[in-house]
Amino acid sequence: MPTPNPFISGLRCKCPRCGIGSVFSGFLTIRPTCAHCGFDLAKSDPGDGPVVFILLIVGSIGCFGLLFTEMTFHPPAWMELAFWLPMMAVLSLAALRPFKATMIALQFTNAASQASNDDGRND
Repeated sequence: MPTPNPFISGLRCKCPRCGIGSVFSGFLTIRPTCAHCGFDLAKSDPGDGPVVFILLIVGSIGCFGLLFTEMTFHPPAWMELAFWLPMMAVLSLAALRPFKATMIALQFTNAASQASNDDGRND
C-alpha cells in the first residue's frame, strides 16, 4: 500500500499510513489505532515540536500585525490588545491540530522509533 504524502495527510489530520482514518479522537487526543487500517498510533508522540513551530509562526504574524496597526492607524493600546491577543489565541488553536498530525505523519514517513511498527519497518 503506498503511503500518502505526510504533509497532505497531516494537514487533513488523517492517518499517516492509509490517509483515510482520523488521527484524533478529541481535539488533541491521539487515537490508539486507526479506525480504517488498524495502524498503531499510540506510539506516536510529537512532543513539543508543533508548539515550537506555532509559537514562531503565530508570534511573527502577531508582532508584525501589531506593529503595522500601530504605525499605520495609531489606535489606543487597549484596542490593539483587545484585537491581537484573541487573534493570536485563535490562530494558535487553529494551527495546533494540523501541525501535530503533520509531525505524527513525518515520524511515520521517516521511520522514527516512536511511530514505527514492532519489526522496525513502516510498511
